Amino acid sequence: MNHYLATFHTHLSALLSCQSLQKAGYSARMMPVPRTLSSSCGTCVRYSAPEDCRVMMDTDVEALYQEDGGEFQLRFQNET
Repeated sequence: MNHYLATFHTHLSALLSCQSLQKAGYSARMMPVPRTLSSSCGTCVRYSAPEDCRVMMDTDVEALYQEDGGEFQLRFQNET
C-alpha cells in the first residue's frame, strides 16, 4: 500500500475527496498542508491506496504527492 497526500484549492474540495476515498474503503484523513507543498486552502488529504486514485479527487484538486521515506514526490499537478 502506498501513501499519498493531495492538496486542494478549497476546503470543500478536500472534504469531498476525503469522503470519496473513505467510501471506496481507503484509509483517508484531512490534515493541515505541509507549507513546503502548498498554501492554497491549508487543508490536504492523506491516504493509503495501491494507486494515486486521482479519478476519485474532486475537480478542485491542486496536486497529488506520493510519500516516500518522509519525502514527497509530485505525481500529478492540476493545470486548470
